[in-house]
Amino acid sequence: MDTSKSHEIIVNETTPLVPAKGWKKPKTPLPKLQIGILITLQLAEPIASTSIFPYINQLISELGITGGNDAAVGYYAGIIESLFFVAQALTVLKWSRLSDRIGRKPVLVIGLSGACISILCFGLSTTFWSLVISRCMCGFLNGNVGVMKTMMGELTDSTNMAQAFALVPIVWSLGGFIGPLMGGTLARPQDHWPALFSGPFWRNYPYFLPCAVAAFLLVLAIVMMLMFLDETLSTKRRPNFTPTTVDVSSSPDGESLAQKSMGNMSLRSLLTPSVVIPIANFAMVAFLDVSFRVLLPLFFSTPTYLGGLGFDPATIGSWMALFGIIDGVFQALCLARIVDWIGPKRLFCVSVTCYAPLMAMFPIISWILRARGEVDHAITFALLCLLVMVVIWHTTYGTISLFITASAPTNDVLGAINGLGQTFAAMARAVGPAMATSLFAASKEHNLLGGNAVFFILIMLVGGLRWLASQLPDEIQDRDE
Repeated sequence: MDTSKSHEIIVNETTPLVPAKGWKKPKTPLPKLQIGILITLQLAEPIASTSIFPYINQLISELGITGGNDAAVGYYAGIIESLFFVAQALTVLKWSRLSDRIGRKPVLVIGLSGACISILCFGLSTTFWSLVISRCMCGFLNGNVGVMKTMMGELTDSTNMAQAFALVPIVWSLGGFIGPLMGGTLARPQDHWPALFSGPFWRNYPYFLPCAVAAFLLVLAIVMMLMFLDETLSTKRRPNFTPTTVDVSSSPDGESLAQKSMGNMSLRSLLTPSVVIPIANFAMVAFLDVSFRVLLPLFFSTPTYLGGLGFDPATIGSWMALFGIIDGVFQALCLARIVDWIGPKRLFCVSVTCYAPLMAMFPIISWILRARGEVDHAITFALLCLLVMVVIWHTTYGTISLFITASAPTNDVLGAINGLGQTFAAMARAVGPAMATSLFAASKEHNLLGGNAVFFILIMLVGGLRWLASQLPDEIQDRDE
């Protein structure tokens, strides 16, 4: 009896415990301080990038390059908005891979500094080519988005990743609230506050004030990052003298094993279906979303006789600010709960499908305006319906980020994979504004499908994204396993 009992104890001690069916791993608490600093840093960029939207079309008109043709403004606005992403697509992967070697913080310093300098140059631009150069400079020096997503992935695990990434949309949405509001309010200050801004400088550079405020916010972000943000790359962290961290990551010659593995792993070896499919979905989402983002202010600013709403920059900024804040609050409060409720893949597929009625709202609003003859409560209600669809559509970003982060085979290549994702997204965003605004201009100029051809084309492209969404894995892979 004693022997059998002893044998039974040995079997129980050496047999691995198998979690019961339906058992869920308990959630790890988020590192709130570091996550808070990281999302605060992210806030500076969307403020700077979206602050130009309310006045970019008016700026193009004032430069005189369209010859007074209002319908052609979209061509030049689209070129300027696309050039940033062209430049970013050429360099973002290099910045992400560099961050895998030298650390995340040095790359962020370069990116934020580049954004600061470029936005100041944009505000001082008085020709079309100076606008082009400043936007290209910002794109070449900016690898921040991929690096920040990598840091978010390194600060979380499979249990709290959705909760952390749910905060990212509110940052960009809050930036989408503050940026357009700031750009629309502070543009041409000599018209609003002539007593304070009556000098020749403000007459020569009427759009410098919103750019200067955006640059100041970027400087504050750099100072905050240098003072409070911890490095997340394991090979560049300050060593903690505990038994779990003593030299286990280094080889005898002093080179870290993580660095060796990165050096031996080519980009081609990362291009597996589990990585490519989420990145392809992300690129398609980026293309369709940036097309919507540039069409919205263009639709707002286009004269009513061409099928737009004829809003001034301040009204455009107010509406875009409302869209941004409501969208962001919803993502922060509800995204993680909805992901837990219906699953990331199902939510992504539902959100993708919502893009078709989102595009259909543009010609519907134009029809309502023609029928009513003025912007009234019916137009306001239609714009609020548009807002609801935008909120649902934008859950795509949070969910696809989960799939991309989970696709990394090891944390050592997380930066490279996020860099790949941002590269293809930047390429899509480079094509999107130029294509969407050019199609919008051509649709209005040649009255294609009643001036609405651009919206029908984008609706057809949603079918391709819906098929890509069906190829995603049914569940998020647990990186800890």
